[in-house]
Amino acid sequence: MLKIEHIGLAVKQFGTAIPLFEQLLNTPCYKVENVASEQVNTAFFQKGETKIELLESTSPDGIIARFIEKKGEGMHHIAFEVADIEAEMKRLSDAGFTLLNPVPKKGADNKLVCFVHPKDTNGVLIELCQETSS
Repeated sequence: MLKIEHIGLAVKQFGTAIPLFEQLLNTPCYKVENVASEQVNTAFFQKGETKIELLESTSPDGIIARFIEKKGEGMHHIAFEVADIEAEMKRLSDAGFTLLNPVPKKGADNKLVCFVHPKDTNGVLIELCQETSS
């Protein structure tokens, strides 16, 4: 793992969350993107090396909507940048970590992603992400 790539925060609605984080961070949202396969909209902010991703469900039964229903708005995951996602997935799987997807999938912000189950990481959902060339 190279560095923390971003911190993901679950929010109920972008209409209030984006302006709040623009004011809080004193920077504009640089990208809003829909990830249909995950039933989520994402919004990204960057301050220096640090990126924040807001996650808004596009479906009442989507994973983010269920997360908010169970735990409320707030910290959803920490994403780590990796140089070779498949090698990192194999390393973690071989070490006994449970991966939530067997192969990398297309995520937001031009990334390939894989999630590590929070039951194996002290309750923290971990995302591995690798920049794609496209």
